[in-house]
Amino acid sequence: MKICRFNDTRLGLVDSGRVYDVTSVLENLAPLRWPLPFGDPLIAQLDQLRPALEQAKLTAAGVPAGEVRFQSVISSASKILAAPANYRKHVEQDTKDPEVDAGVHSAMLKGVERPVDTYGLFLKASSSLVGPADGITIDWPGERRRVDHEVELAVVIGKVARHVPREQAFDYVAGYGLGLDITIRGAEERSFRKSADSFAVFGPWLSTPDELSDPNDTAFWLSVNGEIRQSSSTSAITVPIAELIELASNVYTLYPGDIIMTGTPEGVGPIRDGDIIRAGCDGIGEMELLVREA
Repeated sequence: MKICRFNDTRLGLVDSGRVYDVTSVLENLAPLRWPLPFGDPLIAQLDQLRPALEQAKLTAAGVPAGEVRFQSVISSASKILAAPANYRKHVEQDTKDPEVDAGVHSAMLKGVERPVDTYGLFLKASSSLVGPADGITIDWPGERRRVDHEVELAVVIGKVARHVPREQAFDYVAGYGLGLDITIRGAEERSFRKSADSFAVFGPWLSTPDELSDPNDTAFWLSVNGEIRQSSSTSAITVPIAELIELASNVYTLYPGDIIMTGTPEGVGPIRDGDIIRAGCDGIGEMELLVREA
């Protein structure tokens, strides 16, 4: 099942290039009262809602996916976590780029086989989360800085998780999407440079686990203005998905709708005002978005 939010407030299912409006099912969501719980209410109740979603699709009039605007179906993530330097070729490439390295990636290559073990995960502000229709807005104070794209497989947590062993990690996954971890290059703390508004893109929709034949061996890619920049597979990840979930849940309580960006492969490069980014992933789909300066 591929679940989307489109045209701002509509809930849909995507099938064979068409979007089916199942917004009526949202009436089944349990009402929330203050103080609100952590997590995304749709994702928290997704298992219970699935039969109603499938039933609503039977009577919905489908429209071509190209005629709607896709926002992030995750609207209330309590946090977005990301794995740094989780593809070896990416680390090796960055050591050759002084604008990116600043000595950090060079240090990672010296006796550090798995940088995540040493540096852990980092956080991106949940307020940075957008969907493909929203695009990326570059609005950084001061002098113009280099802004890079980083495409990754994004894992969405489906239920409250704490101290989850890696052997059970996939039991806590609601689904997958494409993630763009947009990055300002500079000396500031990583989470600061990566948390500006629109710097965390999730899309084009949420693909439930049955849509991916093997999340540990899934191909994905990114192009800018038609030029392929990044093309790899999750099989090249240094620290696999299950271990990332284990690590994250040993430090944080994970809530429904929390997103783990699993790392980006080689090919990271700059983006500028007017660029058109396209990204795709086997078992998920493709999305397109515009880069603009504020």
